[in-house]
Amino acid sequence: MGGVSDGTGGPTGPGARPGAEAGPRTAVLAAGSGPRSDAEQPRSPYRAMSDAERSALWRQRLHEAEAGLTRYLVSRGDELHLTDWFVLQSELFADLPAQDAPAVEWQRVFFRDQALMERFLVLRYGEPVLGDWARSNAEVHREVEPDHGRGAADPIHRIARQAELYGSDYEFDDDAAPGPEHAALTITHCAIWDYREKARRSGVRLTLASPCTYCTEALSANIRAKGYRPAHRLTHGPTGHGCRWESTASTTAATGPAEPTASTAGPAETAAPTTPAATDDPGES
Repeated sequence: MGGVSDGTGGPTGPGARPGAEAGPRTAVLAAGSGPRSDAEQPRSPYRAMSDAERSALWRQRLHEAEAGLTRYLVSRGDELHLTDWFVLQSELFADLPAQDAPAVEWQRVFFRDQALMERFLVLRYGEPVLGDWARSNAEVHREVEPDHGRGAADPIHRIARQAELYGSDYEFDDDAAPGPEHAALTITHCAIWDYREKARRSGVRLTLASPCTYCTEALSANIRAKGYRPAHRLTHGPTGHGCRWESTASTTAATGPAEPTASTAGPAETAAPTTPAATDDPGES
């Protein structure tokens, strides 16, 4: 997310191996019995993710992005200079942390590599291909992100886990817990914008005018890849930049309203091509 970005690592509990990545572990939100105070209802169950789970999630996201890029480049046939591709791969996998390294180290690598991959694509093929890359990544996501049996709620929980990684403020709908037919999540403050603005103030040139340019493509593609209908709306208000995401089961979606598009966003969310960034560009997701 964010410039666009789950499992959050292996199983926990008795006998679990720290940092195991056999399959993501996901907390399930119970349906609320009525309005509750902030003290009674935590912002999200994912706030309690362990550092090992966060590291595993960063690694999974990096795998989805790199494998998706490989898949996309293969689909273009002979339009690739292989030497350039080999150089990029060496940069992507340079200086990798150990598997048990703190999550902040894997976060650093993810942002660096996301930026390198975005710059590689935009320089060679233009900004519009980011959508093609997002859809290719989603095909990898379909295979590596386990289904947890919650239907339309599964993709929304993935978005929540990613939002938690960034420290964004988000909340599930108060009127109904995420369910198999429909689920929704609102990010009231996207921390990716904070990260990008801090980088911008330090002199870093950004590849995209808005992190939403890629993020909306990526999240929508992930939801579709799992067989559900996505809908999103960008927001910009007193709490900063945010967005609302919905996932609807296909049987329900057939008669549902048209999917909102990013055109509902204010000017700050409007993406416009910019000068490709240097290699220190923080990633866009």
